[in-house]
Amino acid sequence: MRLLENLLQGDGWSPLLGFRLVAGCVLAFLLAWVGTPMAREAALRFGVVDSPDGHLKQQREPVAYLGGLAVFVSFLLALGMTFEFDHELLALLLAATIVATLGLIDDFGVLTPRAKVLGQFVAVFVLLRSDVAVHLSFLPWWARVLVTVVWLVGLSNAFNLVDIMDGLASGVGVIAATFLLVVALLNGRMEVAALTVVLIGALLGFLRFNFPPAAVYLGDCGSLFVGLTLGAVAMVIDYTGRNPLGFVAPLFILAVPLVDTAYVTVLRLRAGRKIYHGSPDHFPLRLRRRLGGSTAATVLTIYGLATLLGGVGVAVVYLSPLATVVVAAVVGAGVVAGLVWLAAVDMGAR
Repeated sequence: MRLLENLLQGDGWSPLLGFRLVAGCVLAFLLAWVGTPMAREAALRFGVVDSPDGHLKQQREPVAYLGGLAVFVSFLLALGMTFEFDHELLALLLAATIVATLGLIDDFGVLTPRAKVLGQFVAVFVLLRSDVAVHLSFLPWWARVLVTVVWLVGLSNAFNLVDIMDGLASGVGVIAATFLLVVALLNGRMEVAALTVVLIGALLGFLRFNFPPAAVYLGDCGSLFVGLTLGAVAMVIDYTGRNPLGFVAPLFILAVPLVDTAYVTVLRLRAGRKIYHGSPDHFPLRLRRRLGGSTAATVLTIYGLATLLGGVGVAVVYLSPLATVVVAAVVGAGVVAGLVWLAAVDMGAR
């Protein structure tokens, strides 16, 4: 009840703002609901599809990309029609546009990995110039810049990597954005709340066509856009008002893509493979094998895990430093144990 009181009494809150938040979410949802089939049709017409290869891509027939374009356009239109843009929000939108454009070009198969990474650095530079960065007072300025770059580029590519199963990246994005929305509202960051609520609506409208069996994929356009946007949103919210260690909250809220990226990196290095070459090392793929091969059951299980971890992330904001350390140790031990259990799965062909 006290959290609800804090929310309703937060800076900038009003019934009109509440209406606009709901309107932005609903509008983004409807735009994505209508726009995603159109993007799918365009992708099929121009051959922008993900074709099965019998290895990692085991769908029965080619699946259209460009779903991410529908998500991005829906997000942009809904945000522009319901909220004003301040300096920080404009920087976020410009950076998101850069990575969405890069991803779209890559979906057409004409962008090299080096150019894609360079473009991500340009997007991060835009945010840094607008002072959208990590602000941890105990770090020197150069360390804050380094952490910002690693966080944003890393999370963009983490969502790109975790987009390996129908409905996974989009659903996890909805869950992460929802918990970031809660923290933003409790902190009175209404411009951040506006961005997250519109992203939730756009992803939910898209998820209708992306949940197993998927008719359309996010593609690099969508996964890079969602990753950078959530990373930037997570970065600008204040988590340390009650808990000096509250800044670790985003690590819980965005744990699924971060853990999967670290997991595949370790397994590929141990196997002597290049970390950017695709392989069935992702923990969702191993979990699916453990669960008997059901994609829907696997995705729903990971949704549950993401929700649990997101709840822990919000709770951390209100815990004591000692309790934060204990919770982090317990959760970390549980995650490691689960990953070790999954590492024993034989991922050979069946």
